[in-house]
Order: sequence, then structure tokens, then C-alpha cells
Amino acid sequence: MSDDPFSLDGRTAIVCGATQGIGRAIAHAFARSGARVVAVGRNEDGLRKVQDELLAISAQPHEIVTADFAKLNETVRIANETAKRLGIVHILVNNTGGPAASSLIEANPADFGAAIAMHVGTAQAWTQACAPLMRSAGYGRIVSVTSTSVVTPIKGLGVSNTVRAAMGNWTKTLASELGRFGITVNAILPGFTRTGRLEALLKGKAARAGMTLDEVETESVSAIPLGRFADPQEIARAAVFLASPAASYVNGVNLPVDGGRLSTQ
Repeated sequence: MSDDPFSLDGRTAIVCGATQGIGRAIAHAFARSGARVVAVGRNEDGLRKVQDELLAISAQPHEIVTADFAKLNETVRIANETAKRLGIVHILVNNTGGPAASSLIEANPADFGAAIAMHVGTAQAWTQACAPLMRSAGYGRIVSVTSTSVVTPIKGLGVSNTVRAAMGNWTKTLASELGRFGITVNAILPGFTRTGRLEALLKGKAARAGMTLDEVETESVSAIPLGRFADPQEIARAAVFLASPAASYVNGVNLPVDGGRLSTQ
């Protein structure tokens, strides 16, 4: 283990949703910080590409695990099998794609159950599988990637707002339960970040409003004090901090990384 409190050297980290966007950026950042990364996602070809990228970053025995988080029972099985096979896990990053955009009143009631299962259910499955190993290791970091809608709902994302709020309380509740074992539980609330999901949301908004994509982007950026969207690596750096020994006394926090957008609301 390194003496650097920001280093992840010697740690094994499971990163969910690692094939693209913020999850991929976190996997890369963890590898650069010295961790062995187990990348989890549903696209096996995408995972193999990420594994090659990780192996190019460091010589750690980085691995991949294929799992479809829309299938909760299967996810539970895979999480348990993965934890048992690894034998040691220090860091878990819960991360999965958000529900489709829609107004809340138009959402199908069944959409809520599916979204809760995919987000809270999946996070619970991986946490239950990994927490005993963290406890045995005397080191545990659980970091969930959620949204600023934990604090303030985002217009047009009714189901997402609901499930993200659930993840916020899941984070705080679990932090109070696992802290005594040396396991911290925190969440990152990314603001508008240049990912495929943001692009899709902006294009959808432009189509509904009869605006150009540039007009929608300009409107969105105007609400951010820093005057720009985030790069996924900026979110990843916050994840490295929360996963590191440097964050040993940070627990139960829903941390906005949003360029100050929430401060204006």
C-alpha cells in the first residue's frame, strides 16, 4: 500500500456501468491511481475494449464482468459469484443508466418498479455481496453515481427524479449502518456532464421544444456558474477522492459535482 492518502494502490475496485461515460472515466481514473479494476456492464464488446484500455494504463490484473442490471435476480447471482471469486473487494462504485425522460404524470406506474429495481436493487445486490469482504479487509468505500435531482428535481425527468431521491436516502441510511465497520457510503451528484445520455436528453428536449440543439445547450449552460458542462474525468476525480484513504472521515454525503448549478436554485 502507498503512503499517499489519495492513492488506490493495492485496492480492488468494482466499477459498475463501466463501458461508457462517467463509469468508464471512473474505471480509468481508478487504474491510474493504482487500483485493480473489475469493470461491470452489459455490453461484453464494450467491456473488452475498456479492459484493454485499463491494461494499457497499468499492469494490474483488471477484469470484466458482464451483467444486465435490468434483470435483478441475475444481477444478485452475478454479484455474489463475483465477490466470492475475487475474495477481496475494497471499493464498489454503483452506477447505471438513468430512466427515460418523461413528465411524472405521464409515466407508466410499472416504470417506477423497474427503475427502483435497476438502481436501488442493483446497488443493494452489489453492496450485500461486497460489504462482508470490505469488513474483513478493514477498508470499504461504497460510492454511488446519482444526480443533482437528489436535491432538486430536473424538469422532464419524473421517474429519474424519484429513483435518484431514493438512492440519496439509501446512501445516508447505509452510511449509518456500515460506518462502524470502517466502510463509508457516499454518493456523487453529477451536474450536466458531456456523456451520451446528456446528448440524448438535450436532443429530446430540442425536439419537444422546437429548438435547435445549440439553443438548448446554451440555455442549459446559462444555469451553470462555471459556464460549461463537466467532462466525465472531473466526476471521476471526485470518485477517486471518495474511494481513497484521504476520505476516511467522509460518510453519508451526497456530493454535488455540478459547477455550482445547485447553488443558483
